[in-house]
Amino acid sequence: MALSYKARKRWSLVILLIGLPVYILVAYTLPPMLFADRPPILVELLIYIALGFAWILPFRKVFTGVGMADPDAEDGADNKKAE
Repeated sequence: MALSYKARKRWSLVILLIGLPVYILVAYTLPPMLFADRPPILVELLIYIALGFAWILPFRKVFTGVGMADPDAEDGADNKKAE
């Protein structure tokens, strides 16, 4: 089932405002739990880079086209000029 433009826009806000801070906390606490001692700095950097890209993979379809004009709107409905 495909989400409408408005639904994708709403879900993207929920993901960015609620989901991303929660994910940042999880990503911050996860690497120290995996290693007894602090891993080498390059390994730690690679872990954080991988986690930085991993959060967006499940949400690609939600964020696709959200910054564009609404494709379902009538022509000119999004581009109202101040008269």
